[in-house]
Amino acid sequence: MKKFLEKIIAGILTCSGFVTSITIVLIILFLFTEAFGLFSGKVIEDGYVLALNKATAVSKLNSAQIKGVFDEEITNWKQLGGRDLPIKVFRLEDITHYYTEAELGEAYEHAGTKISELVEKTPGIIAFVPSQFIVEGSNIHLIKDNTISLTDVLAGTEWFPTATPAPQFGFLPLITGTLWVSLFAILIALPFGLSVSIYMSEVAAPRTRNILKPVIELLSGIPSVVYGFFGLIVIVPFIQKLFDLPVGETGLAGSVVLAIMALPTIITVTEDAMRNCPRAMREASLALGASQWQTIYKVVIPYSISGITSGVVLGVGRAIGETMAVLMVTGNAAVIPTTILEPLRTIPATIAAELGEAPAGGTHYQALFLLGVVLFFITLIINFSVEAISSKRK
Repeated sequence: MKKFLEKIIAGILTCSGFVTSITIVLIILFLFTEAFGLFSGKVIEDGYVLALNKATAVSKLNSAQIKGVFDEEITNWKQLGGRDLPIKVFRLEDITHYYTEAELGEAYEHAGTKISELVEKTPGIIAFVPSQFIVEGSNIHLIKDNTISLTDVLAGTEWFPTATPAPQFGFLPLITGTLWVSLFAILIALPFGLSVSIYMSEVAAPRTRNILKPVIELLSGIPSVVYGFFGLIVIVPFIQKLFDLPVGETGLAGSVVLAIMALPTIITVTEDAMRNCPRAMREASLALGASQWQTIYKVVIPYSISGITSGVVLGVGRAIGETMAVLMVTGNAAVIPTTILEPLRTIPATIAAELGEAPAGGTHYQALFLLGVVLFFITLIINFSVEAISSKRK
């Protein structure tokens, strides 16, 4: 009977592991399938075209150039390799500036003919209109609509997924924002975490340690929104006043909040690694005449460096993957930061803020899934680093 129950339990555990593994694989496949659909999408908004008068002598534009034209940052076709002609931007809502309602018809049934006529007779014009409203004629040509490229995404410097006529899916501001805030979080957390670990492992009395350790471990269970609320109420106004900034929602505020959140992980792992240092090594160091502090930094820390590094890397993983707290205190500006005192936006915060508003199956939706893939690879590298570092013992 006992062996039969053991077989049942073993079978249940095996099935659970198999189902869990299959579920994880299916989730990853779904993530990658949705993400890489972005590269089959078109640069120009679906259902629309860009029509030009042939006098411009321009046939290709990338997404950044299109945005520059419609934002009026580029004002002459010569800047794009064309003729020396001023650029005239035309959108569908501008049609009433050129034609009366009588000319367009009661139901705008003549709109397509009139738009084609306008493009044909106006050198330098670029018209962003629905594809059914334009006919490519003798003096009209359409900008070739290429698919979104990997370079435009990973090296793009602008994240503006709702821009028209060409959405901008540059990941560079989000990747740099994520790494920037995480780096400073670890630079803040590491000295404090290492100091507390040394105190608890080597200096504190057993009674003090038995009180502090559960309290520190309990901090890991506090919801991130609570940390975010604390940062918004306390840290953000403090940073704004300290550095005389117009707003306190900056990368530094996010780094401080993330440092507080990463401290329990760093302290717990590092303190456990230090306590695993053999007592004989400490006694041998003291017997040779070393002081307690000399023993700590010449014997205990070198012996525990693998565990200390693992704690730091795990703290980095916690910082990179954090969503709600960062969303509340960093200002959510999708720009490449030049200082830590500027607002920025991270990958997890972007996904959390925009996924609910992105149309399912659209390029914006797929771009957010691709951000998830980028975050997946970042955390995968961190996990591999933990395994590699933990396997090395001096």
